[in-house]
Amino acid sequence: MVRSDFRKWEAVKANVESDTVGFPLIRGSVWTGKNLSFIVSIDSLSLCSCFLLRDAEKPESCVREATARMGSTSAVNLEDVPSVNLMTELLRRLKCSTKPDKRVILIGPPGSGKGTQSPFIKDEYCLCHLATGDMLRAAVAAKTPLGLKAKETMDKGELVSDDLVVGIIDEAMKKPSCQKGFILDGFPRTIMQAQKLDEMLEKRGAKIDKVLNFAIDDAILEERITGRWIHPSSGRTYHTKFAPPKVPGVDDVTGEPLIQRKDDTAAVLKSRLETFHKQTEPVIDYYSKKGIVANLHAEKPPKDVMGEVEKVLSS
Repeated sequence: MVRSDFRKWEAVKANVESDTVGFPLIRGSVWTGKNLSFIVSIDSLSLCSCFLLRDAEKPESCVREATARMGSTSAVNLEDVPSVNLMTELLRRLKCSTKPDKRVILIGPPGSGKGTQSPFIKDEYCLCHLATGDMLRAAVAAKTPLGLKAKETMDKGELVSDDLVVGIIDEAMKKPSCQKGFILDGFPRTIMQAQKLDEMLEKRGAKIDKVLNFAIDDAILEERITGRWIHPSSGRTYHTKFAPPKVPGVDDVTGEPLIQRKDDTAAVLKSRLETFHKQTEPVIDYYSKKGIVANLHAEKPPKDVMGEVEKVLSS
């Protein structure tokens, strides 16, 4: 049950169906204090965020509808959520309200800088980051219908079908965090996957807006790959030479340890590059014919590449 001390609030009338940012909103979940009115919006992680509005309705309806929408007994007590967190989320969503919807694909060989740029793109344009490997593991762990199908396939030692992966992407797009669009990293890797992705988006009345091609010579990649370190939970990437953390082996933001992927070796890189050139480069040609590919000079320093990304996505 979502709880709050309603005696602290004065209920006023409202008839609200969606917030100003386009995120799903729990109807009639507004109450006011001395200076501000708040709408409580429950996102897919069962967290609460607030929106400034003029009108409000009886707050008790928030309890009923929030609990129903969450579909579980997970409790979120607004009184226990730090005000700075609520207001930070408010400011973030107000900022996002001015951003156009975007659906972006990142394509490039390993070490080309996709992982470095994706957090910036995600935050700057209010997009969700869809990594198909992570989504598959999450769906399996959550035992969703698609996750159960994926587990059955993987237990047999078979590859998960393109249709199943596209289905999981389709499900992920329903999350509030994906309402402004998404970044796809690691998919599609073949023309067949690209076609299936386009078919799914067309049914939704959507399309891929831009494909960022991180173009770089193979010879530059070995030094990049072997010196790469990663913060697992956030996806932040570092490099011992080009972008070192403030403290060696430690994430700048959380202070948690960094890891090096097992496949970040010269031998594995050679095999992965062969696969990329054979399977994924044709995907670039596929989207080039649609006129939506932007070629980035991925050999440049990250700040310069970021400038190119910003210019492309702001146009």
